[in-house]
Amino acid sequence: MTNTAIDTSNMSLEDWIAPDCHGLNFFDIDKSLQGLLELRMDDAVRNHMLPHYQRLGEVSGGRLDELSRMADRHDPQLHTRDGFGRDEDWIEFHPAYREMEALGYGEFGIHCMSRKAGVHGWPEKVPPLVKYVFQYLFTQSEFSLMCPISATDTSAMLIERYGDEETKARFLPRMWSQDMTSIFKGAQFMTEKTGGSDVGNIELQARQGEDGQWRLYGEKWFCSCADGDVALLLARPEGAPDGSRGLGLFALPRHLDDGSRNAYRIVRLKEKLGSRSMASGEIKFDGAVAYALGDYGAKKNSGLKQMMDQVNMSRLSHGVRAAGMMRRCLNEAMVVARNRIAFGETIIDHPLMRRQLLKIMVPTEQVLSVFTYAAAMMARAEAGDSQAERLLRIITPLLKFRACRDNVTVATAAMEARGGNGYIEDWVNSKLVRDAHLGVLWEGTSSINALDVTGRAVNKVRAHEDLGEALHEVVEDADQAPGQFRGELASMIDQAVAFADEVAGKPENEPFSRQATNALYHVMSASLLAHEGSALAKTTGDARRLLLSRLVIDHRMRPRDPMSVNDGPVEKNCADLLLNDAPVSLEAATQALAG
Repeated sequence: MTNTAIDTSNMSLEDWIAPDCHGLNFFDIDKSLQGLLELRMDDAVRNHMLPHYQRLGEVSGGRLDELSRMADRHDPQLHTRDGFGRDEDWIEFHPAYREMEALGYGEFGIHCMSRKAGVHGWPEKVPPLVKYVFQYLFTQSEFSLMCPISATDTSAMLIERYGDEETKARFLPRMWSQDMTSIFKGAQFMTEKTGGSDVGNIELQARQGEDGQWRLYGEKWFCSCADGDVALLLARPEGAPDGSRGLGLFALPRHLDDGSRNAYRIVRLKEKLGSRSMASGEIKFDGAVAYALGDYGAKKNSGLKQMMDQVNMSRLSHGVRAAGMMRRCLNEAMVVARNRIAFGETIIDHPLMRRQLLKIMVPTEQVLSVFTYAAAMMARAEAGDSQAERLLRIITPLLKFRACRDNVTVATAAMEARGGNGYIEDWVNSKLVRDAHLGVLWEGTSSINALDVTGRAVNKVRAHEDLGEALHEVVEDADQAPGQFRGELASMIDQAVAFADEVAGKPENEPFSRQATNALYHVMSASLLAHEGSALAKTTGDARRLLLSRLVIDHRMRPRDPMSVNDGPVEKNCADLLLNDAPVSLEAATQALAG
């Protein structure tokens, strides 16, 4: 890299302020995504979806970005009564939010494309990866709305899976609709004042009348998508035992069949740090009609087990959302670094800034590899592959845990790259920072997800063994990577699997659950990156993901002396190649890996 001083003598004051990514096509500029789609998506569906991805990339970088910033500045407003004094509560949204809904639900059908055939002209239900790429592109501009979009998707899945025929007929056609005048949007009302993770303390009561109809009594403390037309929730049937085994799963309509308002009230909307445009509220139930999903009696209920199907799908979606937000953060940081001038040079030419950009890039590329691999495993699991099902069981909480935590760090680093302007609401960075924090809370905190990895996926399912076996195959297939590097990866796979086993096997090792989860995630992403870099070196001539694999090991796995610069040459070589848009040849990548 050669630094070139910039002549600033003819610049106006406004020229010193770096631009943002608004106006770019977020699909066209994402060469990493395009490369992985060639590896992981069937040619026929990929070629069919490319125009739709390009359309969403254009919308996400343009109109959706405008709408998202506008809606973020105008919080939803709760109206508790109508003009006649009736408790007909309703939520008023800014027109920008409604226009975003028309894009997400109406034009792109993200909520229903994996539930029914025909969306975007594809003759079947789309494979999971197709849907998650839409989520990834959409979330680069709008995070909040993806909560109700995903809730509609997953709620419909549970109703289809566990509802009786009458319940399916009542809800599914409209939950699968793209007609904004008739659509039923989904919601999830789970958390009570006792907390969201310890669901065994849920007190909302379900009583079944002589007519066989279930009615709900009590309250929920944190209800996402409070305006949802169909909400799924857990309640305890009257006479059921305490604890999680006594819970039942119910579908709650906002309006009854005759069009009247169901017997529950939104008593307050939450004032949230982020995700402001989506309404979350507190709700009281006074005999609200609900429909049981499954057979419930006083002795044994399976509601929690059923609800976990939705929770796991939502966790995977949260990982995808974090991936989309991190990509936006990386793009913002790169645009700033290439346009902001300090001390006579663009800041991307400063060595320390280059290192900081790598720290944004590495987790952003890690999560892209992991979520696309997870989507591929989901497709195999849905086709009956039992090993893929076990892999998905452990990959999902791994992704949710690490991606959502990385999102916070990446968003903060991207804001710092812009400098003081990044803290000002005129720019997107402050919104990205606020929204990023939600991911570490929804669908289980970081500790809850780490315990799900070690306490259940590892200790009970033994899914870490399947993961280790699968990753060894991935590394063996990375035949363009240097042999010594592949050997190092193979050794780290064994270490991470053994460490997870040790942590899960002894209760006194629970404090190390996060470390074990980290180790599995990082070794998985490093292995995937190595395989992708090897494969793409053959198909596209770009081996840059091999370099990213090495940086995952160096930055996130290898013990390092904090007062040593021994890794400096390798990192500098990687930075020179990765911070340039040009493809990285296999020869150049191999030389960089050698230092």
